[in-house]
Amino acid sequence: MTAGTTSAVTSSELLSVVASRELAGRRAVFAGIGLPTLAASLAHLTVAPELEIVYESGVCGAHPSHLPETIADAVLITGAEAVIPMPTLFGSVLQGGHIDVGFLGAAQIDKWGNLNSSVIGDWHHPRTRLPGSGGANEVMANSAEVFVVMRRHDPRSFTEELDFCTSPGPDRALADGIRPLGAGVTRVITELGILAREGVGEELKLAALHPGVTAEDAIAGTGWDLRVADGLSVIDPPTDAELALLREDVDPERVYLR
Repeated sequence: MTAGTTSAVTSSELLSVVASRELAGRRAVFAGIGLPTLAASLAHLTVAPELEIVYESGVCGAHPSHLPETIADAVLITGAEAVIPMPTLFGSVLQGGHIDVGFLGAAQIDKWGNLNSSVIGDWHHPRTRLPGSGGANEVMANSAEVFVVMRRHDPRSFTEELDFCTSPGPDRALADGIRPLGAGVTRVITELGILAREGVGEELKLAALHPGVTAEDAIAGTGWDLRVADGLSVIDPPTDAELALLREDVDPERVYLR
């Protein structure tokens, strides 16, 4: 049971609620399927009623009757503000700077917000082969900022050096002579807390903790020398109202909640 609520909270519910709050005041979010969809949908009902959700399939301003199971789910089409071709989505919407927040997931992240979603281990003989980039490079380079939700907070996922860099953040891109539009990863939401940075030139620092978690827990779960931000805060646990919306309105069929 989480303090401040009357029912047990799962990892998916905790991450979705906390991520949704970070979308307060944002106007357009590029959301992936899964936790990003849960967070964006909940934010639309709470802290960001004007939020426009954009999917990689080209659906803009989706108003689905129920949660989509894939980015190409037909439920996204009915009632959407627009459905545009992929070249327009990436060439005009993303590269045009119209996305406030891009949601990305990853298997590994480093202190600068570079992401690995390709392989674990050596590229030629990987222990695990992962889905790869998809549109993540475009989202990273062109969204005003990027949020990452990580289910695991341990040194294998939060690593000093990535096994492979799938999606370089702006610091790494600039070092290679490429100037991205956005600030890169500014928020990482985990079961231990929130890591944050303002943008280029800053490393991710521990900004907030969930109740009952210590800074030492987060430092031990991070593979680099994690710095603690001034004014480290404690995150308010999910409220009964947030959980009710998430469970009864956003995902009553438990498509992604588990």
